[in-house]
Amino acid sequence: MQDNLVIVESPAKAKTIEKFLGKDFKVMSSYGHIRDLKKKEISINMDTLEPEYEIPEEKRKLVSELKSTAKKAKKIWLASDEDREGEAISWHLCEVLGLDERNTSRIVFHEITKNAILKAIETPRHLDMNLANAQQARRMLDRLVGFNLSPVLWRKVKPSLSAGRVQSVAVRLIVEREREIQAFTAEPYFRVTAVFSTAGADIKAELNRRYATHEEALAFLERCKEAQFTISSIQKRPLKRTPAPPFTTSTLQQEAARKLGFTVSQTMMVAQRLYENGYITYMRTDSVNLSTLCIGTAKEAVTSLYGERYSKSRNYTTHSKGAQEAHEAIRPTYMDRQEVEGTPQERRLYELIWKRTVATQMADAELEKTVVEVKVNGCEEMFVATGEVITFDGFLKVYRESDGDNDTSAEKDEDSTLMPATLQEGDTLQRKEITAMERYSQGPLRYTEASLVHKMEELGIGRPSTYAPTISTIQQREYVVKGDKKGEERTYTIDTLSDNTITTIQKTEMAGSEKGKLLPTDIGTVVNDFLMEYFPGIMDYNFTANVEKKFDAIADGKEDWHKMLRDFYKGFEPTVEKTIKARSEHKAGERILGQEPSSGKPVSVKIGRYGPVVQIGTADDKDKPRFAQLPKELSIETITLDEALELFRLPRTAGQYEGTDVVIGAGRFGPYVLHNKKYVSIPKDKDPLTITLEEAVALISESRKIEQKRHIKAFEEDPKIEVMNGRYGPYIVYDGKNYRLPKALHEKAATLTYEQCMEIVKGKE
Repeated sequence: MQDNLVIVESPAKAKTIEKFLGKDFKVMSSYGHIRDLKKKEISINMDTLEPEYEIPEEKRKLVSELKSTAKKAKKIWLASDEDREGEAISWHLCEVLGLDERNTSRIVFHEITKNAILKAIETPRHLDMNLANAQQARRMLDRLVGFNLSPVLWRKVKPSLSAGRVQSVAVRLIVEREREIQAFTAEPYFRVTAVFSTAGADIKAELNRRYATHEEALAFLERCKEAQFTISSIQKRPLKRTPAPPFTTSTLQQEAARKLGFTVSQTMMVAQRLYENGYITYMRTDSVNLSTLCIGTAKEAVTSLYGERYSKSRNYTTHSKGAQEAHEAIRPTYMDRQEVEGTPQERRLYELIWKRTVATQMADAELEKTVVEVKVNGCEEMFVATGEVITFDGFLKVYRESDGDNDTSAEKDEDSTLMPATLQEGDTLQRKEITAMERYSQGPLRYTEASLVHKMEELGIGRPSTYAPTISTIQQREYVVKGDKKGEERTYTIDTLSDNTITTIQKTEMAGSEKGKLLPTDIGTVVNDFLMEYFPGIMDYNFTANVEKKFDAIADGKEDWHKMLRDFYKGFEPTVEKTIKARSEHKAGERILGQEPSSGKPVSVKIGRYGPVVQIGTADDKDKPRFAQLPKELSIETITLDEALELFRLPRTAGQYEGTDVVIGAGRFGPYVLHNKKYVSIPKDKDPLTITLEEAVALISESRKIEQKRHIKAFEEDPKIEVMNGRYGPYIVYDGKNYRLPKALHEKAATLTYEQCMEIVKGKE
């Protein structure tokens, strides 16, 4: 009989904990939740609003193993994570394994270290049903919304769609940002910069005014030809820069995206491994608090590595309401461990966490800022030169926070300007060059995964445990894609005054191009508009944030979870019924573009069964309507009648090859050449509307060569067996199944006999 059984959620966590507990303890994993609401049913009793849980098929064997081990153990310890999800896992274990809650010890810890585990064993507590009920309430509310809204979308928009409480609001943010960008018109302006010289040194300065027109900018340059430039004031002042707080889930996701190029879900996956290996504290938290132990050991680390002057102990306070997810920021478990073993991603993320934590316990950076104002005689405008010098680097020695979405460097170089020490008020400066450059006002930026997390946190939508799953879900459901947006070419003017001559040149640039941003798909936009029209309450940012506060209140024992669900459903159900019964003239998202000139039939764009389509004609016509799939670069919101009609020029016959038609068409997977019942994709750099017969034949020939290379050897003895070439080298195909060749035989693949191939097949079978 085993004295003690400890149950955790993950095998990696079990392995780490087992190292710290003696032979009297057996540690097993529940592999997450051991029961849940049924997948294909609402699984909620609608009369009582009670959940109906089941043990999924794939968990039944594990549950029986846990039951049999639990029966033999003298004492059981539930050690799932200390958040609502973890508490719910422990409660489900009690229910399924038939454990008496009074005799079952619940242990919690923020880090998987020997001290933390032994301390947790010494100070067990009982199950906290308030926390478990907050998780149940979230799970059931999301199920009520999803299972009621999805059928409405199937009927009114397109089959197989789904809606969710937090995901739909996240899509709304992205759709609204896209519309702000479409509505924005960039306004040109002229920015004037100058290079002056004094005492053998150059000073760069910028005019304190921007001009709206080219004429104004040129007029100013003309005035500068005869002008004198005099220093009217020099101001020097010391500045201090304070380190950013330690990482929360949200700030870690944002910094890892900017500095390491990680996606939000990748960050959480890597952080989970670091936590389970005992390297960092729990990675789902909205607290910036650091333990006294951490502050003490960080002080030792800073002093030994950088010296006494660099050390400054600080503790940060969490300002976000309902910061209940955990009691400490994300930090290394041992501050003297600068590096860890693991994958390159684990090492890089750990280094980021270590540097950020150490920086919080370091002295402020000290800087001296110099502002020099340069008077232009005869003008109201003046030039301003700014210099910043770091006099003591402090925490910047270790860590510099990213200042934007596009900063992916590991550490940015210092960007400080030195001002000549001899500068004095009244000095005359020599003009070397003055430039007026045309710039354009910048519109709103599309969201990255990191900036979307920041926005969701700002609005109080979701919690640390929900950011990553929400962002993954909206991409998996193809409401949002992460992609690049091609910019538009535009010209800009540069006027330069050098000596006494003004030269004007024009240059071109790509404006508005963005990489790796979140873009709404047509389906995402149509679903968003439909939900905004019929379910504005669900889509309201305040509603979503208030629901989170109610979950916090349930977790604190201040609100009854059944009452909260009943109040919500009472107002939600009638809206669902009303929307299902509502009749509308047009399908959701449908837009009439005009008429086809040759037939006079209406041309419309809408969401079809397989995505956005253009339709010519209606279902009532004697002839069937014609359809064309929308290519990715066009949107149902912005497509014009001419662009829509252009799509019906396909399929077209380019000519004949080998006595058979060569047809150019466009399908679900892009444009293609069809010849002799075989399809060949048309590359992105070729236009299917203008591709010639010769170009199409070249693509057919290239495809045949590639196909030929795939077939290494066939056998007359049995047509069912063949030696093929694949991405990972040669392999055998037999009776529709693939068999890998041993590496030693890769070079001899073409010489294999039928008997040798059959031996390999039988051996592998």
